[in-house]
Amino acid sequence: MNKQVIEYAGVPVGIAIPEEGAVRFVAVKFHVFDLDQRRFSTLGQLQGAVHSHMSSTERLAA
Repeated sequence: MNKQVIEYAGVPVGIAIPEEGAVRFVAVKFHVFDLDQRRFSTLGQLQGAVHSHMSSTERLAA
């Protein structure tokens, strides 16, 4: 896996970086900074965490 842009509602919110069999999230939007630098086992888990986090907070402004 290469680095991959992570989007929420069509807006880039961070980057997934492969790291030792997992993926590390680097946030690029303030709305997801609580997830910054966290490691996830899979890309799907990362995307789920972003979706869950954004669903429980304010809506994202472009």
